[in-house]
Amino acid sequence: MAKLKIYGDGISGNCLKVKWTADLLDLKYDWLETSVLKSETRTPEFLKLNPAGQVPVVVLPDGKTLAQSNAIILYLNRAHKGGLLPKGDYARAKVFEWLFWEQYSHETAIAVRRFHKHYLKKSDDEIDPNLMAKGRRALGVMEMQLTFTDWIVGDQMTLADIALVAYTRLAHEGGFDLTEFPAVERWVSRTEA
Repeated sequence: MAKLKIYGDGISGNCLKVKWTADLLDLKYDWLETSVLKSETRTPEFLKLNPAGQVPVVVLPDGKTLAQSNAIILYLNRAHKGGLLPKGDYARAKVFEWLFWEQYSHETAIAVRRFHKHYLKKSDDEIDPNLMAKGRRALGVMEMQLTFTDWIVGDQMTLADIALVAYTRLAHEGGFDLTEFPAVERWVSRTEA
């Protein structure tokens, strides 16, 4: 039986979301390490899989490809009858709301600042100062939610938690101090466990 192939970079939270979801669903897959820093996403072979030149990319057993981390985790959960989405249309829509927000308001600050500071070794003066403000606002939104709930949506871990923990747990590598967000810190520990 053919396995999934996951092209991913181990330093990328977006790629790790896919790996963690596949692991939680007990799926068999081959992980194909594909380094962004080494431009391995820019080779002609990789660009045939994803013309956008981004990881993660999943090649399904039938040969079809799927990109974009949140689309992949939603597909894997549904295709394999996973329990990582709550029951009820409204609760599922809330998970989608957080997934869209993660890619637009969270990842674009926290992950980008982390990449510049931790991997490109830029000083704070060389990094767009708006990234720190935007990232702190995103962590503040999460803090407000997690002050009242243990999980991002509902009473159990969902795909929203997986998506958001991927970069939040490493926010310190971008210069963010999670001790300022104690509910977020507790949630990171819960989610990682």
